[in-house]
Amino acid sequence: MRFTIKLFFPLFLLLFLISCNKGKTEHKKEIKPVETQNPLFDSLPFYDAALSSEERIRDLISRLTLEEKAQQMMHNTPAIERLGIPPYSWWNEALHGVGRSGIATVFPQAIGIGATFDEDLAFKVSSAISDEARAMHNAAAEKRYYKQYGGLTFWTPNINIFRDPRWGRGQETYGEDPYLTSKIGVAFVKGLQGDNPKYLKTAACAKHFAVHSGPEKLRHQFNAVASAKDMWETYLPAFEALVEADVEAVMCAYNSTNGEPCCANNYLITDVLRNKWNFEGHILSDCWALEDFFEQEKGHAVVKTQAEAAALALKSGVSLNCGSTYYPGLVKAVEENLVTEKEIDEQLAILLKTRFKLGLFDKKEDNPYNNISIEVVNSEKHRALAREVAQKGIVLLKNNGVLPLKNDLSKYFITGPNAANTDILLGNYYGVNPKMVTILEGIAGAIDPASQLQYRMGAMLDRDPVNPMDYATGNARNSDVTIAVLGISSLLEGEEGESLASATAGDRLDYNLPQNQIKYLQKLRNSAGDRPIVAIITGGSPMNLAEVHELADAVLLAWYPGEEGGNAVADVLFGKISPSGRLPITFPKSLDQLPDYEDYSMKGRTYKYMKAAPLYPFGYGLSYTSFRYDTPVLSSMQIKKGDTVTVAVKVTNSGKIKSDEVVQMYLSDTQASVEVPLSQLYGIKRITLEPGASKEVSFTILPQMMKLVNNEGEKVLEAGEFKVFVGGTSPGQRSVDLGLSKPVEATFNIQ
Repeated sequence: MRFTIKLFFPLFLLLFLISCNKGKTEHKKEIKPVETQNPLFDSLPFYDAALSSEERIRDLISRLTLEEKAQQMMHNTPAIERLGIPPYSWWNEALHGVGRSGIATVFPQAIGIGATFDEDLAFKVSSAISDEARAMHNAAAEKRYYKQYGGLTFWTPNINIFRDPRWGRGQETYGEDPYLTSKIGVAFVKGLQGDNPKYLKTAACAKHFAVHSGPEKLRHQFNAVASAKDMWETYLPAFEALVEADVEAVMCAYNSTNGEPCCANNYLITDVLRNKWNFEGHILSDCWALEDFFEQEKGHAVVKTQAEAAALALKSGVSLNCGSTYYPGLVKAVEENLVTEKEIDEQLAILLKTRFKLGLFDKKEDNPYNNISIEVVNSEKHRALAREVAQKGIVLLKNNGVLPLKNDLSKYFITGPNAANTDILLGNYYGVNPKMVTILEGIAGAIDPASQLQYRMGAMLDRDPVNPMDYATGNARNSDVTIAVLGISSLLEGEEGESLASATAGDRLDYNLPQNQIKYLQKLRNSAGDRPIVAIITGGSPMNLAEVHELADAVLLAWYPGEEGGNAVADVLFGKISPSGRLPITFPKSLDQLPDYEDYSMKGRTYKYMKAAPLYPFGYGLSYTSFRYDTPVLSSMQIKKGDTVTVAVKVTNSGKIKSDEVVQMYLSDTQASVEVPLSQLYGIKRITLEPGASKEVSFTILPQMMKLVNNEGEKVLEAGEFKVFVGGTSPGQRSVDLGLSKPVEATFNIQ
């Protein structure tokens, strides 16, 4: 027995070691990284980066069947395995952070970015977004994940003009003014697309071209009628600015404009976009817009078959079909002689150019953006930026001296439907984040540990409670301050189908705050007596805040402030920073001051054309300090046509608190031959001043700023008198009534 063990032990040991080694080998096979380098890079010309993009695109198209060509023009393209081409989804969102794709930094909603009046800050935001987008795409590509919302083509920004506060999607825009929208929009595009001479970091998209701002419920059949003057004075300037900034894509809208569906609008797409502006990027349909061509009852009904719809869009210049399966119908359209394969090739070539510019057919090491790592996503730097944007976008609408609050009072009471609500941080088209800071959490984290904090929701968003028992309002009676977080959320305003609590497809046809909130605020006022109430309002559009203004001692508009919204609100509330946000849209007193919602004429709308006194004017926002503006100094008071004028003004912080001031310059043509805007924003500079400090701010008034738009839509420079206004708000008595100084003014003449 001993002999047998001695004889066979070495054999057992050898078999055991072989078995262990085999296990290690198998384990190595299991964790072998996925091969991401395409084996066909060296064999097919369209993978050869030494060739021109035109040669590469031509070679690729020559290898595709007609069916494959049509499929590559859909928003979700299938793989072409024999050519080594993986699937690609064109549909991605980045309105205020990478949306719908995973963990990402959630910046304030677009309207809140507009409220900063800061194009440099917008550039930082979009640069951070595109870094995160590349990092997320790189990580997904390593695992060969090709899901929708995983691509690098972002359908952002929305540069439609927020012409009417009833439009639920107005929160996606930068406000009502073409100049402000252009400045923020151009900065956003530059940050998204990067500055590499060969590659795009991501591809931006200007949407929705061109006259589009509700009604949501009718958008698939609505015809927006706009005069040539309104088109070129209001609806088109921001699109033109983004085309000049080389935006990669343009999305056409659902609705018709002046009788033609926007995605088959010869004037908009051919005459203006392609021929007048020389746009060279690709055009895509809004999602399922081509179905509206064909839909007989709820669409435009301009064709009778799907093949005809596909042919009409293609011939109109639409390269990418989102949402429907109509572009695979191009095969049938060729068979029926509605389009030629050559026409398909031409549009596909335009579309594929974007993928080549993104480096999707190049070796990984050739593109520097492939080196952006996942560590940038939701980094501390990006969180700090999100907090800064939220801080600078918060607008102080009223303050009777109660703000800023001390953070060591004996008792705080925070209440309202939106105090602990994560949804009001997001708005629509949002990403997700594991560290969302609600307003309740932000305030709780900012007060002294010795202080007491009570929280009760107290009221629901838009309806009276089933159980009327009130455990909340009594806290207002024995608290040093009551903070009521009211307003609306994307349950009540947003895109068709997204706003679950809206009976009007996301539009806000009732301009008021939900009545149950006003009743609750009145009960708080009755309970608090002389003790202060601060109202914090959330939302993405103008609201009737007249009763809130009367009942509260201070009113802060926080918009949809993003992942750091709670901290930013606390920063402003307790005076860590002075509020400096400005309204990018007029708040009328009521809808009675406005034309009919379906009327796209600009008469009576926005600060440029509205003569009635608003509740809060465009450009308005209070501070914890005060600013003094000296009389403007012009470079000349008499100029010739084509000359420029510079205007300089000394701005002084005449208060006791360091603060930012948003210096705004407006121009008014007082002797025009046609009706022109009351005034127009043509200069913005955000400055920071210590108490008692001064700074000279200057603007250059260019000849194109002095041009009027006549009734034919032509831009004309006329002789006559112009007034220049410089201040912390738009011109008008209402800002003075609300506590701001009137803008200073000067006059010059064109001979």
